[in-house]
Amino acid sequence: MTATVLELIGVERRYRQGERELIILEQAEFSLEPGEIVALVAPSGAGKSTLLHTAGLLEKPDSGDVIVAGKPCGRLSDDERTAIRRNEIGFVYQFHHLLPEFSALENIMMPQLVRGLSQAEARDRAAQLLDYMKIGPRADHRPAELSGGEQQRVAIARAVANAPLVLLADEPTGNLDPRTAGYVFEALEALVRQSGLSALIATHNHELAQRMDRRVTLEQGKVVEV
Repeated sequence: MTATVLELIGVERRYRQGERELIILEQAEFSLEPGEIVALVAPSGAGKSTLLHTAGLLEKPDSGDVIVAGKPCGRLSDDERTAIRRNEIGFVYQFHHLLPEFSALENIMMPQLVRGLSQAEARDRAAQLLDYMKIGPRADHRPAELSGGEQQRVAIARAVANAPLVLLADEPTGNLDPRTAGYVFEALEALVRQSGLSALIATHNHELAQRMDRRVTLEQGKVVEV
């Protein structure tokens, strides 16, 4: 039996707001299976970003644990968590966060070079990913010279450049017009399916959510199947 790639067990996240304590996640439980694409659909303020940040080891749970590829990560040091994020988890945000002074190709090479790949290896994989995302001819263009949809395709390619186990996406098409959003999501879905990645994708777009394997939402801090 193939192991679950990502699991949240009894996760809690709380924040202080003056005298008040805001409970964002309360005994949240969630699992992501190999090759599965799950939509996270919830209204603004429900805690989608907090859930993604906690699942992606950007935030530590106040209690409970996050299991990545069978490894408990909730109490690891910052350096250990950074290493797991670098190797096992890819992130895509609503805004692409590309480095403006580098070309599309160089942006995708960057995480690979950080991981220790050679220039030649990183360049070859970056070029392959750009071709797969159907923007190979734009490889030498800087972000400002790319359309919004092209920028987001580069961001997706960068997120999977190190062949992570899990892709976490926070409204990856939320900043795009509906037609462009459809094209970008198709490219994202094809890449995830082809590579065997598992993905948790937060979206307000119910049409896109319906195309994923299953849908979950957040209710009173808990993850609930839709």
